[in-house]
Amino acid sequence: MIPVNPDRFLADLHELRAIGASGIGKGVVRPAFSRADIEARQWLGARMAQAGLLVEIDPVGSVWGLAQAEKSLLIGSHSDTQPEGGWLDGALGVIAGLEIARASIEAGGPPVSAVSFQDEEGRFGVTTGSTIWSGGLSLETADDLTDRDMISFAQARGAMAHLVTGPFVDPARFSGFLEMHIEQGPWLDQAGEAAAVVSDIVGIRDMRITFEGQQNHAGTTPMHLRRDAFQALGAFNARLAERLRNVVTPQTVWTIGHVNLSPNAHSVVPGKAVFSMQWRDGDAARLARMEEIIRETASEIAQEHGMGLGYSSMLGLEPVPMDAAMRAALEAAATEHAAGRWRNLQSGALHDAANLSRLMPVGMLFVPSIDGISHAFEEDTRDEDLTRGLHILAGAASRIAPKGGQAARS
Repeated sequence: MIPVNPDRFLADLHELRAIGASGIGKGVVRPAFSRADIEARQWLGARMAQAGLLVEIDPVGSVWGLAQAEKSLLIGSHSDTQPEGGWLDGALGVIAGLEIARASIEAGGPPVSAVSFQDEEGRFGVTTGSTIWSGGLSLETADDLTDRDMISFAQARGAMAHLVTGPFVDPARFSGFLEMHIEQGPWLDQAGEAAAVVSDIVGIRDMRITFEGQQNHAGTTPMHLRRDAFQALGAFNARLAERLRNVVTPQTVWTIGHVNLSPNAHSVVPGKAVFSMQWRDGDAARLARMEEIIRETASEIAQEHGMGLGYSSMLGLEPVPMDAAMRAALEAAATEHAAGRWRNLQSGALHDAANLSRLMPVGMLFVPSIDGISHAFEEDTRDEDLTRGLHILAGAASRIAPKGGQAARS
């Protein structure tokens, strides 16, 4: 087994938290390519070098600590945060990778490499750094992406250009990828359980729907003569919940997360509503059936309320099952370190592991989120759950990392 040091692991987590600390609880403000993000990546590179790993920073700012071996197990996640983020989302997996790689070198154990991918949180898209590295998006196309302030990805990564050490790391160096993450949901915390071995990462469908009615005066237009786009949206939302009830599972989710009313004025009946429609599930057939129901319901509502109806193109990510051997190693380690207190669990959130599954076997481990809170300054996990997760991950790494000892780099 790789003899990890929990105290050193926790100390590094807290030191990383201090870079970009919000001043509110344990909150962190470290969006991709911000000054704090770049400082954190420089700090991480220095820690990796001290551990005896070869440090590489690739053209998009992902930071690699590479083992001295032809093949190694890769462990990591991301260190960027949401604009108002928590201290563990992503950072937990990065520091776990660092500690396991460092401890394995010290013990002459199997080769383990560590990574922090850039822009997982989506300032410029979705899991941008690992999507580019895994071949899902070309760098040329990514460079044209813009954030909400119309800064391009090319401009943003220019702030790290002086730190880039060379081209992208060759994926052939790695035998597989493990990622530890906070659950970001309530299941483990509510059940009083210590860990979850991820079974799969859900598929996602996302599009915009438009209801177009008639803009008119809010004071003089009788209710029965209105073609109010917001009333159509409200009716759609209520009916959709009824229609989906017998199709979905407790893990299925759907969200109307953004609404744009036109003209968005107090005294005007809204003539147009453009809204996002996103749904997630681990079964591709269920995702397709949900799409049918969403479109059928929207069509019915549009006809009943006198609306024009339009759709944007649909973005989609397919469900990603975790590798069977990776799951087995995590399950064996979970049984050893958290007997009777772990479960298998689907991930409703997207992670870098989904992209890496194109290239290699992947596995994921969750530890509890207190009250299920994440993407917020209040995000937190108990120290004992963090360190137990570290032991489980190290136990799995010991079982599946390529054989052969290693020494620290001189």
